[in-house]
Amino acid sequence: MKSDEKYFPDNALIISPLMSINPEWIDFNGHLNMAYYSVLFDTAFDGVCVELGLGPDYAESRKLTTYTGEIHLRYLREVHLDHLIYGTFQLIDFNEKSMHVYQELRHEDGWLSATCEGISLHVDMTGPRVAPYPPDILANIENLADRQSHLLQPDAIGRKIEVRRKRK
Repeated sequence: MKSDEKYFPDNALIISPLMSINPEWIDFNGHLNMAYYSVLFDTAFDGVCVELGLGPDYAESRKLTTYTGEIHLRYLREVHLDHLIYGTFQLIDFNEKSMHVYQELRHEDGWLSATCEGISLHVDMTGPRVAPYPPDILANIENLADRQSHLLQPDAIGRKIEVRRKRK
């Protein structure tokens, strides 16, 4: 996707513009440090927020914003300095105060590098406290849910963290 295109393509799966890797993000192992996967996921999510009406202008004018409540990252394939990455976004569920989201980071060639499942909370910054979305924003989220209703739920959703053991 070109950097000037909107995040919401006709196929309903939201795809970010390509993102590059900063040299200072590369760790001593020669690949992207784990912390910067979160930066890339967050950057991709910021674009979705703007399209939903939840961007910087929303925070400034309404004193409402989103906070991350919880995330679960999976690292599947290394990313290196010369790679270009894009993010995908799928709304899994929502209520009047939060969204359950699923994102993937993919190399420009399409292979999967990482996944992120999370809960995004709507926050009144004057508290701060979790608060209901205003009707116009909730309508935007409902519209996105309708547009994505035909998408299959990813297999990676709801995975628990555990040490796998062989059965005796």
